[in-house]
Amino acid sequence: MTAVAHSRAPGTRLSSHDRAAYTRELFSLALSSDSAEERNQLLTEVIELHLDLAHAEAGRYRSRGIPLDDLRQVAALALTKATRGYDVTTGHDFLSYAVPTIRGELRKHFRDHGWMIRPPRRIQELQARINSAEAELSYKLGRSPQPAEIAAHLEEPAESVIEALASDGCFVPASLDHPAGGDGSTTLGELLPFDDAERRAAEARMMLSPVLRTLCERDRLILDLRFYEGLTQREIATRIGVTQMQVSRLLTRILGQLRNGVGEVPLT
Repeated sequence: MTAVAHSRAPGTRLSSHDRAAYTRELFSLALSSDSAEERNQLLTEVIELHLDLAHAEAGRYRSRGIPLDDLRQVAALALTKATRGYDVTTGHDFLSYAVPTIRGELRKHFRDHGWMIRPPRRIQELQARINSAEAELSYKLGRSPQPAEIAAHLEEPAESVIEALASDGCFVPASLDHPAGGDGSTTLGELLPFDDAERRAAEARMMLSPVLRTLCERDRLILDLRFYEGLTQREIATRIGVTQMQVSRLLTRILGQLRNGVGEVPLT
């Protein structure tokens, strides 16, 4: 091993530059090793070296209805996946490949387990394709891709990609363990109907209603047409007398406003 590898003692915190150099060295050694056991040990060290980064990415999704420990496990598995799939001979930094992979797996897990109000199936399917495209393009470009680059790669309209990105993780559930009674002896979950669908709908209404009241009448109409009636952007544009591009921009703004507002809604 080089001097960088020899200089690292267990528990030592490396600078970003040194960690990147040490990571490249570990991958290079694994690539040149003839021993499967040694390669596994080297790649395991890469995982351990970046586990704090995976946990930090998981922390971006905390307080959204999924336990942080579960998110950290998803992030750690995604880091392992990225480590096994990274090719050091590309010359790109490992993080340019690992970070999009981790974020993609977290968003996928969050969509599968955290949505209370689901977007149209078309948007859900596009979000899954965007996750794969982000990882692939990040690997090729050595940086995170722009929405326009993702749209070109997927051969999808840019406004559709922007809508999918904007609606990702927008609706966040409240905790069913939160005290709901004045004396704190009753939880929210105990007050909700037993039927699972009714419980999810009631919880979503509780979180969204205060935020929806802050929207103007046209914004509420657009949401109703898009998510309740299931109209396309073109159909909404015809209904309210604007262009499809304007509808796309309006939806992006409205969903962003909802996402920000939900985090501020009191739970009591």
